[in-house]
Amino acid sequence: MFLEIHDIHKSFGQGDSRTEILRGISLPVDKGELCVLLGPSGSGKSTLLNIIGGIDFPDNGFVAINGERMTGMSDRALTDYRRRHLGYIFQMYNLIPNLTVRENIEVGAFLGDNPLDVDELLAVLGLSAHSRKLPSQLSGGQQQRCAIGRAIVKNPDILLCDEPTGALDYKTSKEILKLIETVNRTYGSTVIMVTHNDAIRLMADRVIRLHDGSIRSDERNAVRIPAEELEW
Repeated sequence: MFLEIHDIHKSFGQGDSRTEILRGISLPVDKGELCVLLGPSGSGKSTLLNIIGGIDFPDNGFVAINGERMTGMSDRALTDYRRRHLGYIFQMYNLIPNLTVRENIEVGAFLGDNPLDVDELLAVLGLSAHSRKLPSQLSGGQQQRCAIGRAIVKNPDILLCDEPTGALDYKTSKEILKLIETVNRTYGSTVIMVTHNDAIRLMADRVIRLHDGSIRSDERNAVRIPAEELEW
C-alpha cells in the first residue's frame, strides 16, 4: 500500500463548542492514482488534505507513505518528510513576488533530492517564453502554472491540490486541470485533488465523496475522461 490513511478523527473547539470534522476516515491510495475528494463546504475534505500533507494533525489515526508514519515525528523529521514526499498546489498561488517564474520554480527544485529538469518543466507548463517575468506580469492562469511547477519540480511522490481552479475562469480552469492530468501521466505523481466541482470527478481514477466528515462513497471510474472534454 503506497498511501495509507487510517481511522482519521479530527475535532475543533472545546466543550459545548467542540465540532467533529472527520469521523474515522480510512482510505488506501495506490501509487500514480489521480484521486478526487468531492464534497460540499464543511464536508471535511480540505481538513483531510491538510492532515495528509502534515499541515494539520489528527486527534486519532495516522497517515503513512510507504509504511512511514507521520505520527510522533519531530518538527525536523516532519519537515524532511514533506520535502521528500509532498508537493502542494493551493487556490492562492503564494508565489515570491520579487523572483522570476524560473526562480520561483528553482526554489522548489532546491528542496528535492532528485529534482526535474527546470527547462523541460517550463516547456511542459507552457511557460518557457515567460520564464524571466515576475508574477505580477502574469495572468492568473500563468501564475497557477508557475505554482504547479514549483510544487512538482522537486519530483514529489504525492501532489496535493486544494481547489486549484477555484480562483480561475472556465477556460483557464480547464487548462490547469489538463496540466495536472499531464503531470500525473508524465511523471507518475500520485494526485489527490479537493474540489466541490462535480464535473472534475470524471477525469479521476477514483472519486471519494465526503459528507459530514465521513466517506459517503468510494468509486473508481472505468474510463478517465480527458480534462479538455469536461464541461460544467
